[in-house]
Amino acid sequence: MAQPLTDQQISDIMQGIRVPPQPQVLVDLQMEQMCPDPDPRSIAKLISQDVGLTGAILKVVNSAAYNLSAPSTSVEHAVNLIGIDSVINVINGLAIRSELSDANIVQLNRFWDTATDIANISVDIARTINFEPTDWAYMLGLFHNCGIPLMMMRFDNYFDVMEESYAHPDRRVVDTENAILNTNHAVIGYYTAKSWRVPKPICDVIAEHHNATHYFRPENTSDDERKTLLGILKLAEHICGNYRILGQQDEDLEWQASGSEILAHLGLGEYDVEQLTLSYDESGVGAQNY
Repeated sequence: MAQPLTDQQISDIMQGIRVPPQPQVLVDLQMEQMCPDPDPRSIAKLISQDVGLTGAILKVVNSAAYNLSAPSTSVEHAVNLIGIDSVINVINGLAIRSELSDANIVQLNRFWDTATDIANISVDIARTINFEPTDWAYMLGLFHNCGIPLMMMRFDNYFDVMEESYAHPDRRVVDTENAILNTNHAVIGYYTAKSWRVPKPICDVIAEHHNATHYFRPENTSDDERKTLLGILKLAEHICGNYRILGQQDEDLEWQASGSEILAHLGLGEYDVEQLTLSYDESGVGAQNY
């Protein structure tokens, strides 16, 4: 049975949520709310497409108010537990606080598009290699760059810096950000996901997701779920063309540096990558980005 929250509880929990929701997702959610009998599954599906909304709902359901024995990673479970009324209050609260300029919305479209695409292809990869739980792969794909909109709102030149950071074959993406801005989106993303009470392995991979060359060196024989999650994420980024969309580059320098080692760790070959890419292209999801 749903346990509704008070306005004060929602206000307290929402402190620190700053990743703006996608305008179109908010419109779709508002349309669903207007139905005589809103469908929790439809609402959960819409929320799952957005980084900020997913983080907010998970932070609510994993708060002390619900005292779960283990953190929830399922938006549908969270919606059922919280209840439609409380979910709508959270969404409306984020919508009110998200006052973006048209220019910011255009820039953030690059971030929103890649987050959803990478989350979906991460699930396909996880299923291909029989990795469980697949919702961890989805959540990592959705959240791994959640620090980007926060950096964008803090630094006016952030997208220029990010494009420059993808252009250097001899340094990590985060090294350029650190040199220019004294911080980077992976660190900010780690603390954001941690504040949302995302499972620790996912938070750890968010912090290290531009450090794949270290984890996939031939001499690094470690084999755990974090390394596998990182491999899934980097392959998903490569298939989705993250280097083109966010980095505005013609070549995926990160994949060139460690792609073969990642495929070996995942037990995949070039044929598997071709099939996953074909599935992604045929879905029509990625076509809009190019």
